[in-house]
Amino acid sequence: MNKLAWLLATPLLMSNVMAADLMQVYRDAIENDPTFSAARSALTAGREKIPQARAGLLPTVNLSGNSVWNENEIKTGLSSNSLSSNFNSNAYNISLTQPLFRWQNWVAYDQSKLQVAVAEANFAQARQELILRVAQAYFDVIYASENLRAVQANKSAIAQQLAAAQKNFEVGTATITDTHEAQARFDLATAQEIAAESELEIRQRNLQAIVGKESGALAPPRKDANLNPPQPADMKQWVAAAEQGSIAVQVQQANADIADREVSRQRAGHYPTVDLVANVGENNSLSASGISLTKINTEFQNIGVQLNIPIFQGGLVTSRQREASANRATAASTLEGTKRNAALAASQYYLNVVNGLAQVRALKAAMVSSQSALESNKLGYEVGVRINIDVLNAENQLYVTRRDFAKSVLDTLMAQFRLKAAVGALGEDDVLAVNALLDPSRAQ
Repeated sequence: MNKLAWLLATPLLMSNVMAADLMQVYRDAIENDPTFSAARSALTAGREKIPQARAGLLPTVNLSGNSVWNENEIKTGLSSNSLSSNFNSNAYNISLTQPLFRWQNWVAYDQSKLQVAVAEANFAQARQELILRVAQAYFDVIYASENLRAVQANKSAIAQQLAAAQKNFEVGTATITDTHEAQARFDLATAQEIAAESELEIRQRNLQAIVGKESGALAPPRKDANLNPPQPADMKQWVAAAEQGSIAVQVQQANADIADREVSRQRAGHYPTVDLVANVGENNSLSASGISLTKINTEFQNIGVQLNIPIFQGGLVTSRQREASANRATAASTLEGTKRNAALAASQYYLNVVNGLAQVRALKAAMVSSQSALESNKLGYEVGVRINIDVLNAENQLYVTRRDFAKSVLDTLMAQFRLKAAVGALGEDDVLAVNALLDPSRAQ
């Protein structure tokens, strides 16, 4: 008997144990989402900008050599006498160049640090976007499941009302109109159930595309979940924070700084360059002296300073400088537009959170009222002061209100995420905070 009870209880226990919450789904997405994986690789590539630019400040060493087979014939004077010599000549050269003054290389090195900052910011943006995509897909599944449950509950209630109407018609206490109205509502609920099932399947597949596997049952928000208002409770502070802390603003600020330094780098095309140059090598050759041939072997070592002053390059440097100046102006304008967009997004999401909280409170009260209205209409129908359509409308209103309440809670949580992202502060701690509001025991 105990074994049988355990076998019957096991599916329920497994349902709760294996229910995935938002944090688990997010961690799965970190490992499996291809978009985030691409962002991680882009960050690794972007970090190579500094060593590449640093190479322009460090010495370069080159080794060159050759081995040549020579066949020589030397004729002397007007006589038919000639000298011939066949030999193999070898040569090698090791050269070292150390830049002493190349202003454009120093500017490029400075730019590389900003380019790495852009790569880091882009990766941070990708992490925020992953949280938003995972949360949106997760909440979409929860809402689709809630919608399906509401539709099914409404259908079940309508089926009971249809059965009651048919029975009352058979005994003569109700008209055929009540039966037809209930049947029409039942048919509509059936169609809505099919659509809700399809929508749930689509939302589940969308989440699966992010996490790379089926997520299974998901934990919805607790019925008594307490949603907190934004802190600080001042929209202007959030707008100011977005204008400075938004990752999009940070990226564009770095791009504007890179564009500004690019003007200096192109201007350096007019500047002289100074390099330390050193060579070590050896070569052999054939020298003719009179009627004799002598093989000469030469070893050399030299070191010096090389100066190069650009005089005229066909207007190329000047043109590139004008191009860089125009790009700098473009970057500055883009930066200003990005700040404005960040401020607008912060204000919108702040209002979405505040209005969402108000809507949650209103719909919570509406659910209580709808439940009372349904009970009153059922009682009125029993005593003959209400007709069947009144009960059907009250039932439908209750389930619609429940569905809207669930959506308002999920939309408000999503708005909180987007508000934090607008100021560049969305992170794993926020996922944990929302995750604490979920109830695995009600996994869907």
